[in-house]
Amino acid sequence: MNDPVYLDYNATTPVAPEVLEAMLPYLREGFGNPSSSHHNGRKAAQAVREARESVADLLGAAADEIVFTGSATEANNLALLGVAHALRGDKRHLVVSAVEHPAVIEPALHLQSEGWDLSVIPVDAYGRVDPADVAAALRPNTALVSIMHANNEVGTIQPVAEIAAITKTRGILLHTDAAQSAGKIPLNVDVLGVDLLTLAGHKFYAPKGVGALYVRAGTPIAPIQFGAGQEHGLRPGTENVPQMVGLGAAARLARERLPAATEKLRSLRDKLHQRLMAGVPGLMLNGHSTNRLPTTLNVSFPGISGRELLSRVDGRVAASVGSACHSEADAVSGVLAAMGCDASRAVGAVRLSVGWMTTPEEIEAAAAALSEGVNGLLDRQS
Repeated sequence: MNDPVYLDYNATTPVAPEVLEAMLPYLREGFGNPSSSHHNGRKAAQAVREARESVADLLGAAADEIVFTGSATEANNLALLGVAHALRGDKRHLVVSAVEHPAVIEPALHLQSEGWDLSVIPVDAYGRVDPADVAAALRPNTALVSIMHANNEVGTIQPVAEIAAITKTRGILLHTDAAQSAGKIPLNVDVLGVDLLTLAGHKFYAPKGVGALYVRAGTPIAPIQFGAGQEHGLRPGTENVPQMVGLGAAARLARERLPAATEKLRSLRDKLHQRLMAGVPGLMLNGHSTNRLPTTLNVSFPGISGRELLSRVDGRVAASVGSACHSEADAVSGVLAAMGCDASRAVGAVRLSVGWMTTPEEIEAAAAALSEGVNGLLDRQS
């Protein structure tokens, strides 16, 4: 039996062969502790330095502005809680959007439980934040704004640079969660104008269990864990050298493949959309038609449950109804609710995401399977 067509690259990506090859020596002979002064330690420390430089190059940053973490969730927590700890005093107001990942929403709610004021910015029908709404929410005591770069469910890209132009003039820090956009579209911290930016390795062909936080030089941030002082004192603990090397290799690979990979992904995504529109009358696109990630196609199938559809095509297509963090929940997507989608549209939604390994043949097979699945469910209802 053939494996199903994998269309859940927004949830996680396979480890690229080039990344695995880069990691293997540090799982075998290069096992030294980077803090050790002998040959084995120096070799490991050099590997970490090179990986840090590669991640910095992907972002247009300086190497000493990169902090390795164990995940994007940890990086987001460090960004929000670390800034909050560093700015103890009168600045106790935080701004986030209504479509942030739980890795941002939950630390924001934690700060709110500790007495911080929290403003949640709405989005339009495409899932996009209006910079004017951000500007209107700012206060003299606003410490930090956190707006994701691209949404993990519908792919809509946020106007981060426009928001940065607003926050910079007010002396307010700006963080963006770029876990979904890294390696898929160009990223440059100076173009975006952000002070902090989060990466997730497993979203762009590095292994799970490694992420990074970009911290612009001079940004006030304090540790939220304590130990021996690795990672500029912000992330203590013996460095996970193989994972860091893997993230560095994935960053180099992404730089080499962009922008050609972006165009390839967009072409595959649009082909899938066209095939589904031809096979499923009334199909509705969720998210912006053009200003979204090239990987992401979130559509609502009319008259059926997206969860039932995926169950029906299980074995032929591997996809999800939304964020993997909520894939088993019965409630409809909070992102779609924030966009104003009605209940039937939200229930019928499926997120389909393509990747570097996706082939045109797989697109055809997946579109056929999904169209047949829809017809089967509708026939059962009639």
